[in-house]
Amino acid sequence: MIHETKHLSMAEVIEIVETIDEKEEKKEVMSFLKKFTKIKPKEAKKLREELEKEELWLKQESITKIIDFLPETSSELNKILVNESLNEEEAKKILEIIKKYL
Repeated sequence: MIHETKHLSMAEVIEIVETIDEKEEKKEVMSFLKKFTKIKPKEAKKLREELEKEELWLKQESITKIIDFLPETSSELNKILVNESLNEEEAKKILEIIKKYL
């Protein structure tokens, strides 16, 4: 039964997958996640918290995309956040926060 839904980055999913007892499924999923994850789960949580407290009015799904892709330029950020309209100052602030985790 599903109790709640929540947007999670791939790094945050690693922590959940680690609790799975099924070794074969766990092995396959972990292999995939580690191949495409750029930061550790604890860093992903800290990055999420930092982006949330900045009051940039980002949707949870946008924050998740930022964590998964870790854009380094305004151009990359804008490609990820197609449905968000950020001004130059907001984009700069987000990129400054991301740089701490690269």
